[in-house]
Amino acid sequence: MADATTASPSLMNTAVDERIPPRRLLAFLFMVFGMFMSILDIQVVSASLQQIQAGLSASSSEVSWVQTSYLIAEVIAIPLSGFLSRAFGTRLLFAISASGFTVASLFCGFASTIEQMIVWRAIQGFLGAGMIPTVFASAYTVFPRSKIHIVAPIIGLVATLAPTIGPTVGGFITDTMSWHWLFFINIVPGIGITIGVWALCDFDKPNFALLEHFDWWGLLFMAGFLGTLEYVLEEGPQSQWLEDTSVAVCAAICAISAIAFFWRVLSVREPIVDLRTFADRNFSLCCLISFCVGIGLYGLTYMYPRYLAEVRGYSPMMIGETMFVSGIAMFLMAPIVGRLMAKYDVRYLIAIGLVLFALGSYQMTWMTKEYDFYELLLPQILRGTGLMLVIVPTNTIALGTLAPERVKNASGLFNLTRNLGGAVGLAVINQVLNGRTDLHISRLHDRVTWGNAAAVDTLNMFTQRLQGMGDSALMALKQLSQIVHRQAVVMGYGDAFFMLAVFYFALSLLVMVLEKPSAAVLGGDAH
Repeated sequence: MADATTASPSLMNTAVDERIPPRRLLAFLFMVFGMFMSILDIQVVSASLQQIQAGLSASSSEVSWVQTSYLIAEVIAIPLSGFLSRAFGTRLLFAISASGFTVASLFCGFASTIEQMIVWRAIQGFLGAGMIPTVFASAYTVFPRSKIHIVAPIIGLVATLAPTIGPTVGGFITDTMSWHWLFFINIVPGIGITIGVWALCDFDKPNFALLEHFDWWGLLFMAGFLGTLEYVLEEGPQSQWLEDTSVAVCAAICAISAIAFFWRVLSVREPIVDLRTFADRNFSLCCLISFCVGIGLYGLTYMYPRYLAEVRGYSPMMIGETMFVSGIAMFLMAPIVGRLMAKYDVRYLIAIGLVLFALGSYQMTWMTKEYDFYELLLPQILRGTGLMLVIVPTNTIALGTLAPERVKNASGLFNLTRNLGGAVGLAVINQVLNGRTDLHISRLHDRVTWGNAAAVDTLNMFTQRLQGMGDSALMALKQLSQIVHRQAVVMGYGDAFFMLAVFYFALSLLVMVLEKPSAAVLGGDAH
């Protein structure tokens, strides 16, 4: 029997090839941390908009653009990153993105007017977006397939954990320091990431010749299409959609730009985004799943804090502490998902994850105004666990099965679908919350009449309690009206959660349409 000293050279070479060089691993970890910062900054300001509004003397409509400008710029830059990554190379593009993001963060912190803040947030979002798809592409092209079950959970965890804990981190920073530090806190890590990537990254070489064929018209049409789409989805629910002039104009620009964009990318020699990747069945289906997961990922990160603030009266810090449960569940689940991927059919893992996500949402359909930390505990654990079971295998099937030369472009498209899903999800959820709350208010007012004994008893109790405090009858009516409104709001949330539960139960059936990836792609012996 041959021992280790007589092992064949081919086996020894394979073992060497399968080892991850420490330099590359360290460079990748720098990049992952940069991606974490970029995704975190989407949600980090959400719990602190009131403080920013007061600090910059802005109106409520103006301060919403602190988030909207970032999202619009990011959604334009993400698909563009595939072309730029091939032209500049991973090292140069990531260093430019990280350094630009850091400088923009500095100027956001020093902003003295809302106009300055909006401009620098847009620049921050545009430059920071280049880091996200670049990390995904590097994970599936740089590392051996046998290590995918280690690398994939890392980027999957960051992509889901960062937006989930964004409100937590933002609330903590604002409460302990000031809103300026939401941006200043990026500076030291940003400098370290830029230097680390520039010194260590050697994944590929730039191809500057591609810049000679850069499609400026394609960029203009894409910016018009995606930028106005993001605006319409962001502002539509609050502005009665096309009844508002600005939303209607942007919707028209979006439609015209979309037609021009698709015509351009399908006819030009070097398209700014190569849509032919969608011809791959698994990639297309995984993009659809990613889009749908984006609805829940960003939708619930919006709904839980809004419920806790609006109904329970929680502070940003208390909201963050409650929301952190999902983050812990994701963190603990990430290494487990990697091991499961190496042993079991990933399609079943995705289906189970979607069902767990649906169950977490379904449990919230019976919510009352008393739902607190412990009532939200199990739904959030199910949500965090389900997200990791869905996102990590979906990333791997989408990008791990493509030819290496197609991954950079595909990574931009894949990440775009998740962000667009989030934008669509927030628009639909806001529309459902507004519509169903109004409906429930109308129905409850119809029931709370002088013929309703419980309502009359409650009104009399309030009137007696408020005796000697002015017009006690009027004040009692106001209190009863507030109770009715709060109950309608809670019922609206329950309806929105029910909608998500049905949606994700149905989506779990779609998974079986996916083609089973080979064991080599997953770095294990899935059966």
